[in-house]
Amino acid sequence: MTSTTVSTPPETRRHPALAWIAVVAVACGTFSIVTTEMLPVGLLTLIGPDIGVSTGASGQLMTTASVAAVISALTIMIVAGRVDRRILLVGMMTVLLTANVVTAIVDSYALLLAARILVGFAIGGFWAIGASLAVRLVPEESVARASAIIISGISIASVVGVPAGTFIGDHSGWRAAFVSMAGLSLLVLIALAFFLPKLPSSGSLRVSDLTDLLRRSPVRAGLLSLLLIVVGHFAAYTYVTPVLSASAGLEGPTVAVLLLVYGVAGIAGTFIAGALAGRYLQAVVVGSAVFLVAAMAAVPTVADGSFTAAVVLVVWGLGYGAVPVGLQVWTLRSAPEAPEGVSVLFVACFQVAIGTGAVLGGLAVDRIGVTAPMWLGALAAAVAVALVLGTARSVVTRD
Repeated sequence: MTSTTVSTPPETRRHPALAWIAVVAVACGTFSIVTTEMLPVGLLTLIGPDIGVSTGASGQLMTTASVAAVISALTIMIVAGRVDRRILLVGMMTVLLTANVVTAIVDSYALLLAARILVGFAIGGFWAIGASLAVRLVPEESVARASAIIISGISIASVVGVPAGTFIGDHSGWRAAFVSMAGLSLLVLIALAFFLPKLPSSGSLRVSDLTDLLRRSPVRAGLLSLLLIVVGHFAAYTYVTPVLSASAGLEGPTVAVLLLVYGVAGIAGTFIAGALAGRYLQAVVVGSAVFLVAAMAAVPTVADGSFTAAVVLVVWGLGYGAVPVGLQVWTLRSAPEAPEGVSVLFVACFQVAIGTGAVLGGLAVDRIGVTAPMWLGALAAAVAVALVLGTARSVVTRD
């Protein structure tokens, strides 16, 4: 595995303030790519009529980006070889900027799909690089906290970015939302170019390196746990609104507020995990999954009103917000000499799980009932707990 070893060159160790500014710049990049990825969700009813396709066809803009992200995550680091990682990140933001500009100006559905392929390429490439950068930007004792900041862009995009883009789209047209994202992408591109240090690669990544990583039981356990939890989460969360309606009689504005509460709890969970994962990694990973089991099982059984539903969604948000941080640190510690390799696998699993979860949730609803996705999600998270507990001793922690 020497080819995937990424040492920390002296030039990456700068003044602590500059290091943390670089971490925030990467987090802004994560926020930008996730907001761009998810933005069509709030704009489907506007995009379809404007370009002459159905809402269902518009929904394929999401699928296209996810598929491209998986391919990009698995290939970008192999193709890139020894290219400076700062150049790669700036390149990914340039791709995202281009995709947003193209999306804002074209009238063809085919060209929109092409733009979404670019978005997926940027997502996979940026995540594969950015997810492993904490170990190169800050001292070892601060890696978990830095990872939490970088990953927080995901939660903040869901709570702030997508609603803000939807608001712009509703008031100024859906194209204006993507123009705004193009402007943000440009600002992030400049920040990354200015604040990131040189990040030379000490080796290139090969397909055999990825297969070697997958032979390690702690790596497999971490990735499989991620797959199970994220599949279970999206299977359940995609259908949380109809379940709350059926079990608690909650509708419209009340559900919207509850989902906002969930999102804020998710951001809190991310930062709490970042503060604790450095010393209590096993507790963070197991605890986050247990929170999800409890919350998903409670939605159809305990959430019988707005207050109990809010409590359940807070628990759900805290748990899911902690998952990416805890399992990212877990996989990095499972193969400390190969941070880029495990990050590539981590991102690919995450993207596959997002799409798979929504599909399985839909099948469960159609064939079993509206509450079935909740039980499916709870079961998946419970299996993840067993996997983590079974391999915890193989992962170096500071518990």
